[in-house]
Amino acid sequence: MLPIDVAAHSSRWRGRHPLEKALLGFGLTVTAVCLPPWPGGPLVAAATLAVLLGPAGVSGRQLWRAFRVPLGFCVTGALPLLVSVGGPDGFLAPAPDGPRHALDLLLRTSAASLGVLLFAFTTPVSDVLPRLVRAGVPAPVVDVALVMYRIGFLLLDSLAQVRRAQAARLGQAGRAAAWRSVAGLAATSFVRAFDRAARLQEGLAGRGYDGALRVLVPPAALSRRFLAAAAALLAGLVAGTLVLKELGL
Repeated sequence: MLPIDVAAHSSRWRGRHPLEKALLGFGLTVTAVCLPPWPGGPLVAAATLAVLLGPAGVSGRQLWRAFRVPLGFCVTGALPLLVSVGGPDGFLAPAPDGPRHALDLLLRTSAASLGVLLFAFTTPVSDVLPRLVRAGVPAPVVDVALVMYRIGFLLLDSLAQVRRAQAARLGQAGRAAAWRSVAGLAATSFVRAFDRAARLQEGLAGRGYDGALRVLVPPAALSRRFLAAAAALLAGLVAGTLVLKELGL
């Protein structure tokens, strides 16, 4: 399993209803996107970090390892705003107010990413997908998502096994050997993906699959106290941002 999935399965909030965590996490994301980047972005990011590292019980090391990837995308997306192409100042020139626009985008996207990570770190996918049927999503769509989720982990495990076998046989000893190992890894993964899919289909057929995967869903009740606290946090962030913006801070 991926580290973020391990953290989600062992989270303090594992027993809470996924809707509660979705309203909080995606509410913070929407708040970060809709509010002015300054001071809304830093306020939302600080509040999300406080929830992640505090009540949610996510360790700082786990959070950084998961956050550095979307943060890299945020930085990459903000860099093009620093320059303009084909303007009167030449083919490539500094963009007017480029640093300000880049900083605004970086603040907004990084804070929104933390909101998504809050939901991911506290809610396993296996707790969400079965409940989507009750929300009106067609059962075949949910079944396909569950199967693909399972196959994804199987393929990652296969990739890790092949890479260990290649390393044990000096498959990374040189540049030429490394390229051959990459080609062999891709070919082996392609073949194993079809083999896993065929075995999964045979296993489902042998167990009387009739078009619906029936799984046990852990019981969970909505907590009015949690929902009220989440709503109060979001309202406080909106009010605090607007007040600070009005004061010119």
